Amino acid sequence: MITMPESSASQNHTVNESNETGNTSKSIRQDHATRKRVISKSVLGLISLFMLVPILIVLLSWTQPVADIWGHMREYVLPQVLKNTAILLLMVTVISGTIGTVLAWVTSMYRFPGQRFFSWALMLPLAMPAYVLAFVTVGIVDFSGPLQTALREFGVTAAIPSVRNVWGAGLILSLAFYPYVYLLARQAFLSQGRRAIEAGQMLGLSRGRVFFRLALPQALPWVIGGLLLASMETLADFGAVSVFNVDTFTTAIYKAWFGFFSLTTAAQLAALLIGVVFIVVLFEQYWQAKRGNTITQGSSQRFEASNPAKLAMTLLCTLVFLIAFLIPFAQLIYWTAANFQQDFDERYIDFVTNSLMIASMTTAFIAFLAIIIAWIKRQYPDKSTKLMTTLANLGYVVPGTVLAVGIFIPIAWLDNQLIAFGVTSKQFLSGSVIVMLLALSTRFMTVSFQPVDRQLQRLTVNQEAAAKLLSDSPYQRWRQVMLPVLSPGVLTGLLMGFVEVMKEMPITLMTRRQGWDTLAVRVFEMTSEGMWARAALPSLLIVLVGLIPVWILLRQSDKQG
Repeated sequence: MITMPESSASQNHTVNESNETGNTSKSIRQDHATRKRVISKSVLGLISLFMLVPILIVLLSWTQPVADIWGHMREYVLPQVLKNTAILLLMVTVISGTIGTVLAWVTSMYRFPGQRFFSWALMLPLAMPAYVLAFVTVGIVDFSGPLQTALREFGVTAAIPSVRNVWGAGLILSLAFYPYVYLLARQAFLSQGRRAIEAGQMLGLSRGRVFFRLALPQALPWVIGGLLLASMETLADFGAVSVFNVDTFTTAIYKAWFGFFSLTTAAQLAALLIGVVFIVVLFEQYWQAKRGNTITQGSSQRFEASNPAKLAMTLLCTLVFLIAFLIPFAQLIYWTAANFQQDFDERYIDFVTNSLMIASMTTAFIAFLAIIIAWIKRQYPDKSTKLMTTLANLGYVVPGTVLAVGIFIPIAWLDNQLIAFGVTSKQFLSGSVIVMLLALSTRFMTVSFQPVDRQLQRLTVNQEAAAKLLSDSPYQRWRQVMLPVLSPGVLTGLLMGFVEVMKEMPITLMTRRQGWDTLAVRVFEMTSEGMWARAALPSLLIVLVGLIPVWILLRQSDKQG
């Protein structure tokens, strides 16, 4: 019988204990990682569900038919709504696509007087909400407006045709939304540089043919991406079409709720609008996949043109800039100065306070959610996470009128349940800021998420590993490494979200309690009465705040171009 030495047996026992301890520690770490994964996915799932609830509520409204009202809607409302919507979409597609693409081409590829100024100035219309551009235009060209008044003083008595129709609305929406096409198309042309033209010229093509046969086909996915953004904004517009007295889905939803007092009918109209929007979204997803996200630096050298061509380019850029931004902005300043003493009173303190409060609350909330979603997406980049992330950001493509209806219905139901169980004697949630906060958060979630997500992508694996070596405390790692990396994206998301909430009209108009007005609601009330000059002060404040995201976009465009 062979006896193992006592020291060897002790060593084997120690090794076994060490292996068992290691296996136990590994098992604990695996269990911890599994729990962390489950909790993270559950949190993301709850956020996604929260964002989807308004859409699901709206779609489920078709289970409650309202036959008498729908008979009237089908006969008198829907035909005109569908016709106007089709005309607006067609006009915005053609006009904004043409203006945005042509301006992007000349400012990115040619050298002419004012080229450097117009390259960024042509994006300034993004700072002016479409409803502001709409009422200023109507106020200028109306019979009693400054344009026709000046013409009569010069002996011109012929009246200018009214612009308060679907054609006028289509033109104004095109001028308001062409910067979406301009921004994306310019990035595409800058990425091509002059190499495309030089290659075409070597083949014997003129610059015009190079544009149509080489440059435009390569930039087409980007141009269509901008057009789809403009189309979604057109479908979501409420204020501008209200100024022009044009019935679309958004105005029909508003009238069904506050005119017929039928929330169900409003929800059913909203469901139809969702169907139209999702068709547009499918096209956008297709073109985004085709477009890709890579932009390469093209040559910064620009081509010379003949003197008549240079003059034509300068005149074109000047004309668009004047009509789309400078003249309306100057008119707002004039009306504000002329009516400031009459219009400004203690109510404006409430308008500004309410606007700042709801914008601050919303942006803080969505920035917090954006950080959570972006972090979970980075930690678990699988298909289910990507799907839930997409669903959580779906609200931006849904018009504000739809979200207002979709949020109000479950909140009103909850109020009724609280009354039925004797918790309260009256509705207190439906008339609170909570409804507005939830709807705005759903609408603008992606505005904060996108810059946070892009910034987080800059955090390399090595940086994250170094952070783990520096400290075992997650809090310390976040404070010392993660937050400094995330802070630029968070700041951008906060600023852009703040401005978007300040400009939003239908959600604040439809979900606020009586007497709780914001700057956007003040604009709507004044323009509804045709008081263009008195709508200038709140509009000017909104436009000045709206210059912030335009400045951010300009900086990003400069870095890329």
